[in-house]
Amino acid sequence: MDETISIHAAKTHLSRLIARVEAGEEIVIARGRIPVARLVPMKPRPRRVFGALRDRIALAPQFFEPLPPGELQSWEA
Repeated sequence: MDETISIHAAKTHLSRLIARVEAGEEIVIARGRIPVARLVPMKPRPRRVFGALRDRIALAPQFFEPLPPGELQSWEA
């Protein structure tokens, strides 16, 4: 259940509010009676796997060839 609290109370009790959010609660922060923000638990990011794109992308041999002189100059400028 969402609970609405004032900005002052949120600043005063931020550590407690974060603990409640970690436990799964959602908390709405209001300026006066107008809701302006919501504290919600974050979903964990998936771990990056080295080589996850192997066999999905390929680089053509031309990728490794030197740049033409005109294009190389534009990069150096």
